[in-house]
Amino acid sequence: MSEKKLNCWEFMKCGREPGGSKVHELGVCPAATAEKADGLNGGKNGGRICWAIAGTICGGKITGTFAQKKETCLKCEFYKRVRKEEGIYFQVLMPGQTA
Repeated sequence: MSEKKLNCWEFMKCGREPGGSKVHELGVCPAATAEKADGLNGGKNGGRICWAIAGTICGGKITGTFAQKKETCLKCEFYKRVRKEEGIYFQVLMPGQTA
């Protein structure tokens, strides 16, 4: 049986998903509400392509575009996990997005 594909907020336990424990303090993460990214890499909204979405919190800081945060994302354990799980179907960017 294959392991469940986690969204970033489930893996990182950041509490920024709608109804999450840190929404009052930090706000809802844009990855959790990015409907145009729904289904990419098998995730809910932007949950499995968070690196391509500006405004996520990584390392305790709000991040910018993929081009600005690429170096950090490439080292992220969640990014590595999704890349491994998706194999040849891995999507780095959203359709129409450039690095």
